[in-house]
Amino acid sequence: MKLLRVGAKGAEKPAILAEDGSIRDLSGVVADIAGDVLTPEGLARIGAADIAALPKLDAGQRIGPCVGNVGKFICIGLNYADHAAETGAAIPEEPIIFMKATSAIIGPNDDVIIPKNSIKPDWEVELGIVIGKEARYVEEADALDHVAGYCLINDVSERHFQTERGGTWDKGKGADTFGPIGPWLVTRDEVPDPQNLKMWLEVDGKRYQDGSTKTMIFGIAKIVSYVSQFMSLQPGDVISTGTPPGVGMGIKPNPVWLQPGNVMRLGIEGLGEQTQNVKAYTA
Repeated sequence: MKLLRVGAKGAEKPAILAEDGSIRDLSGVVADIAGDVLTPEGLARIGAADIAALPKLDAGQRIGPCVGNVGKFICIGLNYADHAAETGAAIPEEPIIFMKATSAIIGPNDDVIIPKNSIKPDWEVELGIVIGKEARYVEEADALDHVAGYCLINDVSERHFQTERGGTWDKGKGADTFGPIGPWLVTRDEVPDPQNLKMWLEVDGKRYQDGSTKTMIFGIAKIVSYVSQFMSLQPGDVISTGTPPGVGMGIKPNPVWLQPGNVMRLGIEGLGEQTQNVKAYTA
């Protein structure tokens, strides 16, 4: 299933992409694409609905984040061998975990705002994991049982804040609008091999990232198991799993940074596409 949320910010309706390409209203079936709805029981309730009989929604409506009321927005850093190489970083021995503020989450096609005092704003196409069953100290062999599905994420970053302002990476990751998610939450049964998905990102029509999840250092099962050793995971939590090469920071000899007026377009095979207009911060 391809689940989504449509409508104005804060008033999104749960929806599903039907086989005929139409968007069908799930409001009569579930309250939102969030929390317990993402458990196996909640997804089964959606799967049992007569999708063709559900009301159609206007395809021109805004698409919101594909998961509502996200509890934790967890990220894995330097998780692609080719990305680590472009940044000159050593291959991590264990997954690097940092957090992205849930207030950064926006819809897949909402504007990205460059924050005040920003110097080095950057882009990162990433595969997102959506948790569907509580995970606590889970074994790697059982980890995928705790995944509801996957989504496309742009882990927008401010490198000056991230690496030159002291402290952890979180400073450069949590600005408002720095977490476009969607358009769809694609359930796990429709993604048979999450470790072999093509992914790409363009700025103003120029392709900078053109990679694959097959170059991940730590795979999906390892990530879910590993994170669950340090914090419990609940349905609706999101884990962003790292980015392939081609980020602005890695361009030699002169890095490229986002500017107001840029348009980012990105996608992952089977998970849809996003388009964001980049704008300057205004008080």
